[in-house]
Amino acid sequence: MIKDKVVIITGASSGIGEAAAKRLAGEGAKVVLGARREDRLKSIADEIVNGGGHAIHRALDVTSRSSNEDIVRLAMDAFGRVDAIFLNAGLMPSSPVSALKTDEWDRMVDVNIKGVLNGVAAVMPTFLKQKSGHILATSSVAGLKAYPGGAVYGGTKWFVRDFMEVLRMESAMEGTNIRTATIYPAAINTELLGTISDQQTADAMKGLYANFGISPDRIADVVAFALDMPEDTTVNEFTIGPARQPW
Repeated sequence: MIKDKVVIITGASSGIGEAAAKRLAGEGAKVVLGARREDRLKSIADEIVNGGGHAIHRALDVTSRSSNEDIVRLAMDAFGRVDAIFLNAGLMPSSPVSALKTDEWDRMVDVNIKGVLNGVAAVMPTFLKQKSGHILATSSVAGLKAYPGGAVYGGTKWFVRDFMEVLRMESAMEGTNIRTATIYPAAINTELLGTISDQQTADAMKGLYANFGISPDRIADVVAFALDMPEDTTVNEFTIGPARQPW
């Protein structure tokens, strides 16, 4: 059951995060929205509340451990518990290794890897105390396969894949009832392409997405499916993309 579950969503100001927030709120979840753009969060939360749903928001920098702790505290103060966290914040400034865009490499590691770690570290004490919880994370098909131009981005997403799988195994062994779900999207129409500064890579990716890209609502459907599974069941991996895309 999704109804009345308290779900924190990072990267909630657009794309997959926004779509998931609206879908889950429509199913009766109480969503807690976090991202850097507080104006966008407010707009989304207001739309949900005006439609009869439950939503609160807070500016969130996933690279900051204290910022992640603050949004968990907000959820606890407002709703008394946290049932799930969807770690969706991410950047994709892909480029050839030879371009040496080292600042972008650092930023991807900070957001795509440390952002996941900070989110898990912030919510884990609550989940351990409750003896329940659901952790969902957005990886990428680049976390399953290697693609030219995606060495660092793909590396961060491979990390998410391994981390989430070990987390699932350890949680089962420890009897904490913490479930996981890792999502591997292919060409989904979001703002990710706007982070690519390498012109050749950007042009290629824009062409790919223009040809194949599908709505982030499709990912929101999968998030809802995962959260709606019975407590005794984990579906831990979902690979999703356009039916016409040969990813």
